[in-house]
Amino acid sequence: MNINFRQLTLSAALTLVFGLPANAHNSVVGLDNSVMRKDSTVHNDSIAKRHSADKAKKDSTAAKKENAYDKLMKKGGSVRNGLFTVRHIEDKWYFEVPQRITDRMLLAVTRFTSVPQAFKELPGEEVNHSTIYFEKRDDKTLLLRAYAKTQVADDKEQMAQLVEKSTIDPIVAKFDIIGKNPKTGDMLVEVSKFFVQDNNIFGLSSSDRKVVNVTALQADRSFIDTMTVYPINVEVRTLRTYSCPDGRMPASRTGFVTVGMNTSIVLLPEKPMQPRIADNRVGFFETRQTRFSDGAPSKGYAIINRYRLEPKDPKAYKQGKLVEPKKQIVYYIDPATPKKWVPYLIAGINDWNAAFEAAGFKNAIVAREVPKGSDISPDDARYCFLRYLPSETENAYGPCIVDPRSGEIIESHICWYHNVMNLVRKWYITQCGPLDKRAQTMQLPDKLMGELIRFVSSHEVGHTLGLRHNMIASSATPVEKLRDKKWVEANGHTVSIMDYARFNYVAQPEDGVSERGLFPRINVYDKWAIKWGYQYRPEFKDPWKEAKQLRTEVSEALSHDHRLAYCGDEGRGQDPRSQTESLGDDNMKASDYGIKNLKRVIAHLEKWTAQPDGQYDDLEEMHKSVRSQFARYCLHVQRNIGGMYTNTIPGMPVTEVVPRDVQKEAIDWCARNVFEAPLWLYPTSICTKLNLDAEDEIVNRARTLVSYLLSSNMVANQYKKSQRALKPYPVQEYLTDVFHAVWKPLGKEGDKQDYYRRQLERAYVNTLNQDINADPSKDKSTLSLNAANSDARLFLLQHLDTVETFCRKQQASLSSNSLNALHYAELIHEIELIRKKYDKAE
Repeated sequence: MNINFRQLTLSAALTLVFGLPANAHNSVVGLDNSVMRKDSTVHNDSIAKRHSADKAKKDSTAAKKENAYDKLMKKGGSVRNGLFTVRHIEDKWYFEVPQRITDRMLLAVTRFTSVPQAFKELPGEEVNHSTIYFEKRDDKTLLLRAYAKTQVADDKEQMAQLVEKSTIDPIVAKFDIIGKNPKTGDMLVEVSKFFVQDNNIFGLSSSDRKVVNVTALQADRSFIDTMTVYPINVEVRTLRTYSCPDGRMPASRTGFVTVGMNTSIVLLPEKPMQPRIADNRVGFFETRQTRFSDGAPSKGYAIINRYRLEPKDPKAYKQGKLVEPKKQIVYYIDPATPKKWVPYLIAGINDWNAAFEAAGFKNAIVAREVPKGSDISPDDARYCFLRYLPSETENAYGPCIVDPRSGEIIESHICWYHNVMNLVRKWYITQCGPLDKRAQTMQLPDKLMGELIRFVSSHEVGHTLGLRHNMIASSATPVEKLRDKKWVEANGHTVSIMDYARFNYVAQPEDGVSERGLFPRINVYDKWAIKWGYQYRPEFKDPWKEAKQLRTEVSEALSHDHRLAYCGDEGRGQDPRSQTESLGDDNMKASDYGIKNLKRVIAHLEKWTAQPDGQYDDLEEMHKSVRSQFARYCLHVQRNIGGMYTNTIPGMPVTEVVPRDVQKEAIDWCARNVFEAPLWLYPTSICTKLNLDAEDEIVNRARTLVSYLLSSNMVANQYKKSQRALKPYPVQEYLTDVFHAVWKPLGKEGDKQDYYRRQLERAYVNTLNQDINADPSKDKSTLSLNAANSDARLFLLQHLDTVETFCRKQQASLSSNSLNALHYAELIHEIELIRKKYDKAE
């Protein structure tokens, strides 16, 4: 059936299509034109209302957020723009953190700015430092994390994903985002509480509080004082009050102490400097890391600490010309420094330019005074400073703070204690008084004191450049060259200022050596080390490829010049060539020369230290200094006995036992200078003035040395090393040499040397008793496991026979009732008791 729908009425069409009665169309919603118009309006109104409600809800939410920010802004307060926008509104502090700063590394350094009297730290000294970064978690939360990664992997390798998951950085703080700046989109957070709470980032950790003897932080008496804002940093000053049980501080008698702190938050480079892989044959401070790779086992390594030094003119640099760096290393002198010492401190810093020239840079480093009217502050971590501290401590130290990603030194503060002047004065008078008339008084001329300060300044700056101590450096100089005026003035008495080789105490008055040959200087090793660490090598885009080439260059340099040797034990290892305060390649010969000069000092000490008021404070201080210097000589020699050389020179054994003849020479030196009582060190006139008990000091020094030489640990060590030495020093021969150094026939009973010899011989037998009858289960602190399980006790039992034979022979040659005969009889009795105790234990 063909139907023309166009000709049908609407009701007919409905009837036909839907089977509805013709009058039913009014009940069908939306099919009648009039109904459609009406209901469409209702429908659209409904939609409009819903849209309006949704919009209102969104607008309400947005309004709430905006209102929280706007409401706060209406309260006024102060605002400073820089790295962050910092707001101070009423009594609270706020940061507006830009999105571009999130995930950027920041260096946070906190230092003391003010402390109570007798506090264990001083203004300018570091509290802590960390690398931190902000991370946006969501629209409501901003996190602060501490960078704690020491494991790395190439981003292109699969291992990188695993390393990333295994090295998540800790969240150290959470901040609620109050709102966003409508113009910049920066996130507003309140930081008040975090900066005045104690935490490992901006305050004292629990371990820090123990060090400085304070306990709980008093929140009601702790405040943020100021926040100063700069383009790449924010400086936050706080005042904190702690409970304090330490009654030694005058302020703590109230039960509380208050300290001031400054925290610098500095933006680190977005792109880290390319690290330089450490080589253990060159002495740099290091940042330890572990490298993971898809195709190789994990590898521990280190990157060196150094400033970022790049040439202004790379083309000229490549041609071998000296080029200025893009950014000079600048050290500012603390404005509080006494003015007369400033030129010498500056000179000590600028002296390092000679070393940087070896690396291809000119004017690489400079020291300056803070310009008047400048906002350069010692507390600002953007700047390197030499901080002058009002301390009685006789020291100085030079730390540096680095970017852990690259080893780049970001800033350094040399801490210079006021009384370091007293230390160098004592050193110079003690070591060079016989050689320099200016040092024959307690009041050194300012020019001499200035030069002493200059050398200490250079040493500490070396540390801040990344250099570690190199105590083996002075052993590269033959002892006799230290007395050669022409040679030592041209070459210096040590090849590195990073050694503890203070002054040339070997030179004798008749040698005529001037100050040029007495003072340490930046020398051959320092220049080579700076060249290795700071040379610009743009041809290497990968630090590992660079490291391979540099290792080859180090090997070539060491093979060519043994003076460049480095020993990283800080003078605490077994190598007698690497010792603090030692000089030359022969400890025994150098110490003999040193003692000659000490005897000259002792002969004139009362005159040099005479005080107008008739007191003896200066005499007491200087006599103690001379005795300490003598003790150093003894230790220098002692380290040769049972020692081991450590070598970094290609082709040489990594370790070597100190030769037999050198050890025998050392024992002979001890016999002449320690076991033969050094009475010259204790003149009656000085001891009377100082009420000094020389006897105890002499006896204790000798007794300690005997205990060292005869200990089970030493005997076991000597036996073990004799098995591997090219020229062995058998234990029996060693013990015989020690015996002959101590046991001498006694002469007249009233002789002072005999008195000290009897004391020494008793100490010898007592030491044998302690070692032979030691109980390993009880004497673990003095008896090593190797010694307890070795033949050391058997060797000492054999040696007891030698001692007994000598005592009986000497006893037979003396009258029975003489003091010396009684002495030997007593020792024989002691030996019998030692054997009985041993037999009983067995």
